[in-house]
Formats: sequence, C-alpha cells, structure tokens
Amino acid sequence: METGAAPFTAPAALRGPVIGDIGHWVDRTPVHDASRHGQAGQLRQLIESGVCVNLVTVDSITPLHEACLQGHIQCVKLLLAAGAQVDARNIDGSTPLCDASAGGSLECMKVLLDHGAKVNPPLYTASPLHEACMSACAREHLECAKVLLSAGANVNAAKLHETALHHAAKVKNKDLIEMLVEFGGNVYARDNRGKRPSDYSWPNSPTSKCFEYYEKTPRTLSQLCRLRLRKALGQGAVEKVYKLDIPQRLIDYLAYK
Repeated sequence: METGAAPFTAPAALRGPVIGDIGHWVDRTPVHDASRHGQAGQLRQLIESGVCVNLVTVDSITPLHEACLQGHIQCVKLLLAAGAQVDARNIDGSTPLCDASAGGSLECMKVLLDHGAKVNPPLYTASPLHEACMSACAREHLECAKVLLSAGANVNAAKLHETALHHAAKVKNKDLIEMLVEFGGNVYARDNRGKRPSDYSWPNSPTSKCFEYYEKTPRTLSQLCRLRLRKALGQGAVEKVYKLDIPQRLIDYLAYK
C-alpha cells in the first residue's frame, strides 16, 4: 500500500461476523478473487478490514474452495485462521478437501486435515478420495490418495455406486490400484452398471493382470488384522497407532510404513 493511502475498507455487504454467515448468497466477491488467484497480501487486507471469509456464491462456493482448488497454501492458511468453515459444501457437495484433492495440492490437504477436515463426508455425493483417484494419472494425486487413506478415508465408499478402485481402473494407474487394495479396496465391488473395477481395464494390460492377481489371491491373515484394527481406530488412525503399546515393527506395519 502506498504511503498516505487510505486503508482499505470493505463494503458493508461484505462485512459481518465470520461464523454463521454461510447462506448469504452473493456474486463473486473480492475475497473470492483474491483466494482464487493466490493474492495473499490482498486477502490479508480484506480480512483485516472485516470481510466475511464464509461468504458463498450462488453455487455455494466459498473463498476456501477457491484457494484449495488452485493450491494457494498461504491463502488457505489465512482463511482458516480467520474462521473459514473447513467442511463447507458447494452446490455439488464438494468440500475444500475435495477440491484440494482434485487439484493435487498435498500441502493444502495436510493443512485442512490439521484443522479437522473430514476425510469421509456424511454424504457421498463427493469424497476427497474419489476426487484424488479420478485425477490420479499425475504422481501428486497418488500421494494425495495415500494421505487420505492414511488419515482414515473409507476406501470402499461409493459415489454413484463407483468406488475409488473403479476410478483407478479407468485412469489405468496400477500403482494406485495396488495402494487401494492394500488399504482394503474391494476388487469385487460393482457399480450401477454391474461392473467390477477390472471390467474397466484392457485385456492383458498391467492393470488387468493386477486385478486378476488380487481376484484370485486371498488376503493374508496379517493384512486382514491390519484392516480390521485400522477400521476400528477410524479417522486419525495413524496418530492413534503410534500411541499403542506394541513393538515398533507392528506400529510401522499398521501405519503402512
């Protein structure tokens, strides 16, 4: 800001208490634009002037959605510190964590999870794991999926009857398929067309052979025990595992080290 310039003051329509303002449907606002374009300095000025960080557009998009989709970590931190609702849903049911997962932003995901973002939203119109797997041709999305699974994401949650394994098959990512199965992915799950994940792989392709192996090979007892215990621990399983009074080797196994 130039010397002597008057401090920015938000219009009255954009000011108000931070908590509880979701539901004020507005057009795109300066706080949305600053979040989308990663303009952290401008966003800080807007917040300090009293702008509500939980304003939503007509399609229920919050500034936090915008920042997460674009991977602007500083904006995400500013918004959360100012009281942005971490699990706000847009008109499609997507949360900021869904958008960070779709955008492949590992940093944003970790910050959201640290602020209590749910890896298993109560309605499966959208889930962070599905979003990460649908874009998992890129390496960063594979890492995003691993973070979500480690945090307790339900690997067999269905979105329109499709599981994460169905999406992994469609993007032909063998590494992702193996990871999902290790975390308990059901290779026999069927979508609304009656198809298993393997039905979306090309015959004799690496992904097809991978599914063929898993469909014919039962899980080991140790794997079944790991899945049962992690399911019982729920979200934040990794942190809980490290508090168990068991040998380090078992802790590493349960934590997928």
